[in-house]
Amino acid sequence: MENLVIPKSIAIILDGNGRWAKKRNLPRAMGHKAGCETLEKTVEDCVRLGVECLTVYAFSTENWKRSAIEVGALMKLLRFYMVKLIDVANRNNVKAVMIGDESRFEPDIRKGIRKLTEATKNNTGMVFAFAINYGGRDEIKRAVENIVDDVESGKLSKENISEELISSYLDTNDLPDPDLLIRTSGELRVSNFLLWQIAYSEFYITDTLWPDFDKEELLKAIESYSHRQRRFGGR
Repeated sequence: MENLVIPKSIAIILDGNGRWAKKRNLPRAMGHKAGCETLEKTVEDCVRLGVECLTVYAFSTENWKRSAIEVGALMKLLRFYMVKLIDVANRNNVKAVMIGDESRFEPDIRKGIRKLTEATKNNTGMVFAFAINYGGRDEIKRAVENIVDDVESGKLSKENISEELISSYLDTNDLPDPDLLIRTSGELRVSNFLLWQIAYSEFYITDTLWPDFDKEELLKAIESYSHRQRRFGGR
């Protein structure tokens, strides 16, 4: 593929793990495991393509409503991959950061998150942001609560509230807004992901289930993006 315009920032809604497993008569947990393996490869593919920031929707605030068995399996995978991602990130000079509310996780998972982010904080290559216990509305709610606290304490004047200031209170305050949002499995919704940040993102929807998403599929998304004429409301 020639003349690809590589987005500086890509966000992906990882969808279809359960359907992938069902098609193969496997437990849903096996679909999530396959999805984690795909994520490892995608991180490395994005690094090699020159993407500066990759943000993935791994576990939403709504995912707690799934069965106790599935949530338990997801937590087990999270524990395992928090450790494994240290090696993947350091091998590729990737800085890993979390967005979302970690307070609901068990102490050992919170410790694993901190260990991953601490072990990769000095890496200077691509930033890999993983959204876990994340919801766009929850993120904005937490930001508003913090802004109100700062106004009431006198730290901030309400006259100073601007779009830039609101952005600085979000989980993604150090991250660029996504240029390209990819959603797998053919679903046509944003599912409460990065509601503030995707205001001008280009969308790409593929029917491919997340565990089957590979470098070829990533390049298809980038090729589609390369042919877009981006507009930001000014014309």
